Amino acid sequence: MTATPAVPGRRERNKQEKLDRIIAAAGRLFAERGVDDVTTQEVAAAADIGAGTLFFYARTKGELLLMVQNALYADALQDGRDAAETLDDPVTALLAIAGPIIHCNRTQVENGRTYLREMVFGDPAEPHHATALDIAARTEEVMAATIARTAGVVPEEAAVLAHIVSAILFLAMATSADERDNENILDDVRRQLTALIASTPDQRGLPSGHSRS
Repeated sequence: MTATPAVPGRRERNKQEKLDRIIAAAGRLFAERGVDDVTTQEVAAAADIGAGTLFFYARTKGELLLMVQNALYADALQDGRDAAETLDDPVTALLAIAGPIIHCNRTQVENGRTYLREMVFGDPAEPHHATALDIAARTEEVMAATIARTAGVVPEEAAVLAHIVSAILFLAMATSADERDNENILDDVRRQLTALIASTPDQRGLPSGHSRS
């Protein structure tokens, strides 16, 4: 006999409804003006809640931005993962993963930079920060699996390479000037990935897990 899922109570529904309004209001204001030019009071007013209620969901604008952006980054990762699944060239497959993430990060440049800063320096005990770190970890896992599949290296080496790729992608998004478009950034990432993948044992015609003597 299949158990019937529990129906959320009124309190839970009200809480979720407020959360949805907060995310929608913050997302709209941040997209229009950037996180630095929006106050928490403005977000609360746009969400039709009190400032104290907003504080219950997010204590700072940084946490609000994490709340808004996490779902977008998770969707971008899934899009990249889907695009890479049918590709056999390691650099092309990794760029397929990176492309949607770069686009997500660069939709509003300062918001993207602030998101990365909050991910690195935010409170590790804060739930939205923990979610951001989980997305970053899942991104590396997807990249590692892609490298292992397309470059023919063992999982341990693929994980190390994925960590390097993640650092390349992070720096490309965090330090790129406003006037540089996504294609310029992708080109820079492509050049670095090409050099990195070319240095792997399999790409040099060596057995995986070994180096030249």
